[in-house]
Amino acid sequence: MDSAPSVNPKYLENADQTLVKILVAGPFGVGKTTMIDALSETVPLHTEETMTQAGIGVDDLAGVQNKSTTTVAIDFGRRTLPGDLVLYLFGTPGQQRFKPLWEDITRGALGALVLVDTRRLGDSFEVFDMIEEQGLRYAVVVNTFPDTPTYAPEVLRDRLDLADQTPLVTCDARDATSSIDALIALVSHLITHSALDAS
Repeated sequence: MDSAPSVNPKYLENADQTLVKILVAGPFGVGKTTMIDALSETVPLHTEETMTQAGIGVDDLAGVQNKSTTTVAIDFGRRTLPGDLVLYLFGTPGQQRFKPLWEDITRGALGALVLVDTRRLGDSFEVFDMIEEQGLRYAVVVNTFPDTPTYAPEVLRDRLDLADQTPLVTCDARDATSSIDALIALVSHLITHSALDAS
């Protein structure tokens, strides 16, 4: 008699789990795919494609000259936080031409991590506009690169025109601990405002 196949209980849904959809958003080349790689407890799904000559003049490589691939649909990962809170992480494409797809991905999301690069803060405003159009709460994550200039938090808040209650954190998207801290800042923000909305 054949024995039953072994099952990894990590992938079984627990009725007591709370499942939440979170976006990882930001402009082209800011580190969204890297962050999902760092955060995901499962093997992430990526839709990375090699950049070609057709992208010249379309994708601005200023500040990311060594970038050779780009996300053309989504990145997807999963992270479980204490208290059986399971976060489904959806990385969005960063270019304007993917806006219709981006709008589809945002459906059902509870909030977003918006990554920014201090070398090109202006690239972030289009993403902020799209997030705010969808009515999503978000945390801003300054992804640190070796050559990024540093600014005081109040200067960044002013330049990004952030509301006082919007979390602003610094992160190395390559590092799991740093990325988890950013994720926790967003989740705490969502819980706080959920409690305020309910009162």
